[in-house]
Amino acid sequence: MKALVRFVSAFAAVCFSSVLCAQSTPGASLLVLSKHDHTLSIVDPATLQVVAHMPVGNDPHEVIASADGTTAYVSNYGGGAYNTLAVLDLVGQRALPSVDLGPLRGPHGLAFVGGKVWFTAEAAKAIGRYDPAAQKVDWILGTGQNRTHMIDVSDDQQSIITTNVSSGTVSLIEMEPVHMSGPLPGAMRPPGGNHAGPNGPGGPTPRKDWNETVIRVGNGSEGFDVSPDQKEIWIANAQDGTISVIDIAAQKVVATLQANVGGANRLKFTSDGKRVLVSTLGGPDLVVLDATTRQVVKRLPIGHGAAGILIEPGGSRAFVACTPDDYVAVIDLHSLAVAGHIQAGGEPDGMAWAVRR
Repeated sequence: MKALVRFVSAFAAVCFSSVLCAQSTPGASLLVLSKHDHTLSIVDPATLQVVAHMPVGNDPHEVIASADGTTAYVSNYGGGAYNTLAVLDLVGQRALPSVDLGPLRGPHGLAFVGGKVWFTAEAAKAIGRYDPAAQKVDWILGTGQNRTHMIDVSDDQQSIITTNVSSGTVSLIEMEPVHMSGPLPGAMRPPGGNHAGPNGPGGPTPRKDWNETVIRVGNGSEGFDVSPDQKEIWIANAQDGTISVIDIAAQKVVATLQANVGGANRLKFTSDGKRVLVSTLGGPDLVVLDATTRQVVKRLPIGHGAAGILIEPGGSRAFVACTPDDYVAVIDLHSLAVAGHIQAGGEPDGMAWAVRR
């Protein structure tokens, strides 16, 4: 009888595992990284249940999905020890060959814009861009800053924002016209010495190039977000416990908020732009600020520390990776209360949305 019970229990466990593997990926999925388990979990946001786990590389920190929601890319960070991007088929629920970034070590922040993966490379003091179609890194730009960590790229690919943790700075990198008199260096002049540029003979040769403006903020500038109206950048300064507010048009800090968020990790605006959420690995609370008054309106206990923050499309919930507690807290943004937890592996961190189109 005991043998029969053991057989039935084992059979049930196998069946459960098979059901988990057999569940299809939802059309809209929550992706959660586990640093401890070295996995990416696909979570059904309707049921808050994990439908699949997939292996990634060592020390995964950030994840981003392709625009069509079929592929995920994960940065294997290691503080500069690693140099790969894991690639995952979200429909087939399997790992694909990883991307070797060569000397671009310490990949961390990710963005998917224009059909390409944009990433930071901390150890190389650079940002780069990977083209999945060509299967190669097709662009690199040095920042000259220490620990270039997180990245945001505008939809038109004309503006890039990075935080540089150890330098305590933010880089605003913009594509701007560059006017050069005469021919480009090394170019042949036509007979007679006249240079016929687009503005007529002897006129300047217009082209575009990247221009970097470095703005000093607080010490340990790490998590940041751009306001939904694209007017401000808010940066959480982990070492100072402050939040810097940059006016994008003026390209300067216009406010420093004494928010007491020492150890701040990530910062996100709600979809309506009314509130700002700040996680910290240095305390038990999720800090909520009013974006207009710039005052703390609530400190919500969620565990023993937190890292990644993701706002649900539509803006009704937020997901916060409580890394020390091995769960993701689900926050009701209407009541500002914890509405549930997701078990998606040990030490959860980076998260992303994948919406199939």
